[in-house]
Amino acid sequence: MTSQVPDLWPPSAQEVVFLLLGVVALGSALLVVTTRQLVHAALWLVVCFGALAGGYLVLTAEFVAWVQVLIYVGAIVVLLLFGIMLTRAPIGRSADLDSGNRVAAATVAVGTAAVLVTVVVQGFATAYTPLEPGGGAAATLGASIFRSWVLPFEALSVLLLAALIGAIVLSRTDIRPANPAADAGGPAAPTTPPHPPDPDPPSAGGSGATLGETGSGRVSRDGG
Repeated sequence: MTSQVPDLWPPSAQEVVFLLLGVVALGSALLVVTTRQLVHAALWLVVCFGALAGGYLVLTAEFVAWVQVLIYVGAIVVLLLFGIMLTRAPIGRSADLDSGNRVAAATVAVGTAAVLVTVVVQGFATAYTPLEPGGGAAATLGASIFRSWVLPFEALSVLLLAALIGAIVLSRTDIRPANPAADAGGPAAPTTPPHPPDPDPPSAGGSGATLGETGSGRVSRDGG
């Protein structure tokens, strides 16, 4: 980076395009959190991620831009849409999506934005670098990731794997406990083992046969 401050006016073509993409990203991000339809929010999120990818392209970081498109636009948004469909969430206009904490949310958002802008301005107020092609290529970033940032990269891989396993477990509906009372949080119902069968159960036919034989014997003796 250089400390020489360039002329701010007239703006260059790259600066104009970057500002326009920033306005698109900011507007679509506001629509994501203000719309009352979940599917529309996911689609506006696609526009926001696309504008960010365009900003990376203007900054000559083409690898980061295509990763933004492939992962966030092509995977994260699709995951959100599948989550909406799997949970059978209402896809139409819903009045109960607003939690009623607009003031608190707006305060936190404005405060966070103010902190970020202050840090960026104070840290890079006089730091400028020329836009040279090749700075954001795959070879440079790959060497940096797998040499200097390999441990955070592997930790992120484990975190994404855990999130994937959790999503699979939550989406399955055939996993149920054996005892419904334990699922409801109540005391488990006592289970009684089945009674073993009687080795020699009394039978009515056998009693009748015995009586019949006794009676027959009496009759025979009387007749004899």
